[in-house]
Amino acid sequence: MTVLSPPRPAAIDRALRDARTWCAGHTIDDRPALVHALRVAVTIGQHVPAPAQDVIVAALLHDAPEFAPTERDVYQTLAVGYGTEVAGIIAALQAEHRALDEPDPPIRVDDQPVLLASTADKIVALTSLLRRAQSTGNVPAFFDRRPVLCGLLPHFRGFQRAAHPRLPASMSAHLDAALTPLERATAYPQRVGAR
Repeated sequence: MTVLSPPRPAAIDRALRDARTWCAGHTIDDRPALVHALRVAVTIGQHVPAPAQDVIVAALLHDAPEFAPTERDVYQTLAVGYGTEVAGIIAALQAEHRALDEPDPPIRVDDQPVLLASTADKIVALTSLLRRAQSTGNVPAFFDRRPVLCGLLPHFRGFQRAAHPRLPASMSAHLDAALTPLERATAYPQRVGAR
């Protein structure tokens, strides 16, 4: 049983419908974008007993700014449909995603709902990344073609360390378990090259 198992609150049902509509035809990590959204929501529920409904709704819709129709302001649509808390969580997650393109992205762990959604998003994305790398049969080559991503691993480790005291222990451990094999995999070519 997960946070998405029926019976569900009406807002989560609506968020699932909107996520299904907005994610249609889009992919994240070589899979349907809806799968990513569902996994983020479920990951929160695995670590947080009775998570706030707004956090689950925001997890389901966190990529809406990228996928929703652009005729209207997506944050206004989210605020009207789901409340300002959901819209705020999603706006913060989008700001965090955009900041990853900056040379030294900030690490923010002060807003608990955003922290939970952000951590779950990272767990899902990093776990998927490692799975994709392993499926190629040549993990070092997979990461050699992704130097920007490899350069972000220290940022993600810094996030995990900063977030650790504010997260459920199991969630922090899950993020650590997602990061550690990636750090090992990306360190491998450097060790070979140093010989």
